Amino acid sequence: MVQAEPEAATTVEPAGGPARPARPATGWRNPRVRRALQAAISLLIVGGIFYFVLGQFADLSSVWAAIRSLTWREISILLVVAAWNLVTYWMQLVVCTPGLTYPQAVVLTESTTAVSNALPAGGAIGVGLTYSILGSWGFSNSRVTLAVLTSGIWNNFAKLGLPVVALAILAVQGEGGGGSLVAAMAGLAGLIAAVVIFALILRSESFARALGLFVERIANRVRGWLHKSPAEGYDRAVLKFRARTVGFVHHRWILLTVVTVIGHLSLYLVLLVSLRVMGVPEQDASWAQVLAVFAFARLITAIPLTPGGVGIVELALIGGITSAGGERAEVVAAVLIFRLLTYVVPILFGALTYLYWRRNRSWRDSAPPAPEWLTPTLAAIDEPAVTRA
Repeated sequence: MVQAEPEAATTVEPAGGPARPARPATGWRNPRVRRALQAAISLLIVGGIFYFVLGQFADLSSVWAAIRSLTWREISILLVVAAWNLVTYWMQLVVCTPGLTYPQAVVLTESTTAVSNALPAGGAIGVGLTYSILGSWGFSNSRVTLAVLTSGIWNNFAKLGLPVVALAILAVQGEGGGGSLVAAMAGLAGLIAAVVIFALILRSESFARALGLFVERIANRVRGWLHKSPAEGYDRAVLKFRARTVGFVHHRWILLTVVTVIGHLSLYLVLLVSLRVMGVPEQDASWAQVLAVFAFARLITAIPLTPGGVGIVELALIGGITSAGGERAEVVAAVLIFRLLTYVVPILFGALTYLYWRRNRSWRDSAPPAPEWLTPTLAAIDEPAVTRA
């Protein structure tokens, strides 16, 4: 996930002659062609979705009229909750990267978020930019890897857990059918199983090795069906994952869990406040119903069809909330405001922080030494890979 260096030209050594450059990839194999196709497909999806949304749910004039009805007090409330949402991202990054300051977290988070949300396959590019920015400040690749790894795990746990919590709340309040309760229980069981397995991996080296061997047997059975040769080293891969995370998790898991939950709920709060200031009352779309729609819309973004899920998230939110009973024009306006504050504004802000990173030299190589309790974990990350597929 380190930012890729320019690819060196590969050569082919013909018999009895000097090396000659390999033929460049042509057609859809060319990376530039693939990126252009990804961008074109994303634009088509986004355009089609917004055309469908405005055609099916509300016309543009009614949506614009609803937005113009906002008072300065309501706009101020929206800006406050949106700003708090940004702060929670910085908090998580500071927890995941010991030695990082809050001003640095602002620059790093907003710059990488802008790239991830604005470009096709922006998630991978954003991770590469994370390595570049933190590396310029003196953080080693092992410290960056730990930050990316732990924040990703906790964010995925939160994305998986939030729909379960929302469905359970709806079932308790009597707003969901029996199917919601069954889905909530099944999802809760799956989430508990994942958390328990993760905890056991960190607690017991023997369990981590046994789990790796168990997964290896299953994988090799599948590979046999596909007429592929067996693979090995799954046990060593799980053990290395354990070594990479156990020290950090031991010292920071509670704080990391708290700030992650706060971050996801803060993003939901921006949506809920947007709905309320646009006049969508509790009786039309309750906070629990909005939470359920929000949680499942977040899950959809796991499939990177468009940068930042643009278009897809809007459709999921508008469709889910209007089916709960919200007025269409007000719901569309609220969702557009929500995405403006949490998707568009961070891109613009991130462009400024990126330029600041490029020009500011005072933070170069300023990272403090890693805490002593983190040293064994970083040493495990720096070990050479021992697995093979």
